[in-house]
Amino acid sequence: MPHSDLPFRALSVLHTSRFLFNKYGFHNVGVDRIIESAKVPKATFYNYFHSKERLIEMSLTFQKDGLKEKVISIIYIQKELSLIEKLRKIYFLHADLEGLYHLLFKAIFEIAKTHPKAYQVVIEYRNWLINEIYKLLLTTNANASKQDAHMFLFVIDGAMVQLLDPKKPDERERLLEYFLVRLG
Repeated sequence: MPHSDLPFRALSVLHTSRFLFNKYGFHNVGVDRIIESAKVPKATFYNYFHSKERLIEMSLTFQKDGLKEKVISIIYIQKELSLIEKLRKIYFLHADLEGLYHLLFKAIFEIAKTHPKAYQVVIEYRNWLINEIYKLLLTTNANASKQDAHMFLFVIDGAMVQLLDPKKPDERERLLEYFLVRLG
């Protein structure tokens, strides 16, 4: 069921769960906490989501869809941007603890073994992003490799790890510059 087709109460559960998962992690947030925070009966939760794994899957899909829409806009609609400007915008869209990618990034470490179906949403998004970055790189460099696109995603992930450590300074710009210099 597309998110736009969900009734208000189901959307409330979805938004509440995304907030709680982002803040406390997937394992530290149970169904009871979600329904209490969303102020809906347990029956409503199970009527729309059937299980916590399905809710996680829908939460990740919501984030993934938002990211895809923004990446597509940067790459294909904002034609006035140079390759470097597009890469910068995509990078900072992802390397942001308040952004849409944070929940997908968190899922990499927290749900791979416990919620494999939901985890597939993350894998599909990452593969899609790698392919889009690769196609973008090919627009200006016929010798670009898929490895370059993988490296771009690794740089994003490295920035996220750094952002999660409150003792480390914000090195996002430096990490991106390192990639861009290597790219040529």
